[in-house]
Amino acid sequence: MDRLIIEFDTALRSIVGGANAGRPTPGSATSPNQSLDAAERKHAAGLMRVNHVGEVCAQALYQSQKLVARNSQIQEMLNHAAQEEMDHLAWCETRLQELGSHTSYLNPLWYAGSFAIGLVAGLAGDKWSLGFVVETEKQVENHLESHLEKLPIEDHRSRAIVEQMRIDEIEHGQAALHAGGATLPEPIQKVMQAMSKVMTTTAYKI
Repeated sequence: MDRLIIEFDTALRSIVGGANAGRPTPGSATSPNQSLDAAERKHAAGLMRVNHVGEVCAQALYQSQKLVARNSQIQEMLNHAAQEEMDHLAWCETRLQELGSHTSYLNPLWYAGSFAIGLVAGLAGDKWSLGFVVETEKQVENHLESHLEKLPIEDHRSRAIVEQMRIDEIEHGQAALHAGGATLPEPIQKVMQAMSKVMTTTAYKI
């Protein structure tokens, strides 16, 4: 019962806000909106909203995969990654507030869809579940690298957050790979890329 309550609280914080970070926000020593004009703030907010949605999806994926993981060590690995992803969620939420913007209005949809996908991946077996983590983190890494190129040069706060997220995502992917993650078939990788494109395009605006 305690575990169910904790998982429900995690889901609620992911969808409606109020995530708590266990680590300080990267770049917190810099000015929140130094030298950013209105257009730059709006653009940065769109990108950070996309990143926040990615973390909402990550929480749903890790929660569902933990539920059906066969191996206790894999459950622990997923739990550790989920805790760091919660930091990311809180950092992005805070940054959006500083930029005077909002999280995606479609968060319940993103969460529900990702939870279902995570269950399917988990039920396929631990090696495929871990392989899904590997591929997801690889795509997220590429996505965050593109945001480092797109964010305003003077937005040091957002850039510091995205850079630390990128470092963490690489570690999560490597951990899943070393734990026995299988390489997903190319058609599945392509479907994941297409779904990611829909999510990022929509979340930037809504």
